[in-house]
Amino acid sequence: MRRLVASVLAGCLALTACGDAGKASIVEKTTLVAGVRPDLPGIGFRRTDGVFEGLDVDVSRYLAKRMGKKVRFVPALASDREELLRTGKVDMVLTFWLEPEWKQRLAFAGPYLLSYQDILVRGGERDVRDVRDLEGRRICAVTGSGAAEAVTVERQVAAVPVAARSYRECMAMLRDGRIDAITTNDTILAGLKTRQGADFRLLNSRFGERRTGIAIRKGDPDGCEALNTAITQMYQDGTMARFMHKWFGSSGLDLSDVDVPQFEGCL
Repeated sequence: MRRLVASVLAGCLALTACGDAGKASIVEKTTLVAGVRPDLPGIGFRRTDGVFEGLDVDVSRYLAKRMGKKVRFVPALASDREELLRTGKVDMVLTFWLEPEWKQRLAFAGPYLLSYQDILVRGGERDVRDVRDLEGRRICAVTGSGAAEAVTVERQVAAVPVAARSYRECMAMLRDGRIDAITTNDTILAGLKTRQGADFRLLNSRFGERRTGIAIRKGDPDGCEALNTAITQMYQDGTMARFMHKWFGSSGLDLSDVDVPQFEGCL
């Protein structure tokens, strides 16, 4: 029996996958690995040279610096971000809605951003004015984002979801008429519109406040609290307001009131 126990322990040590192995608090790390979207201009975008840019990149750098750490970035699409956290390939993922379903599996710092859901249509579209007008229309449903469900389930509007892996794919489908609208965070849509130009129109219909947090693995309250402290400092010293104007100042979003969000408890 002792040989069996020793063998199991040796296997755990070799794989670093048993018990709490590989689950040290992020406060103990010298470099944080941040998962950011590679497909959202203004939020998280990977350029052709491989460099990441956007609000989430600036926020991650600021938070890491406040925590006395370095940061590096990896792409985290909506469809694979939870798996990246679960397997330890990233320490935190930004642009994550604080929803009860995800709170069952992940922990969250923040929110670091308050926004509203909105709708993006083609520039010549005049029949869609708000979320109710999406009934019977094709809307982009990015895998893992939850934005389409916020229309069809939360608002009970009978839109027709069309699956996509990324918002880049959504924009291509909107441009060529395969879908009628994209709906998600107003900041995400503002970034897409700014990059794509006058071919598209943001409705500014603002429905459903969206609290966007930073997902981390469960069981790290110290890491969560450290992130919340840094987020508070980011708002108090005016850095977040500067970031918002930097990335969305020309988009038409109302940026006159950028307040510190009310945090949820760290578990």
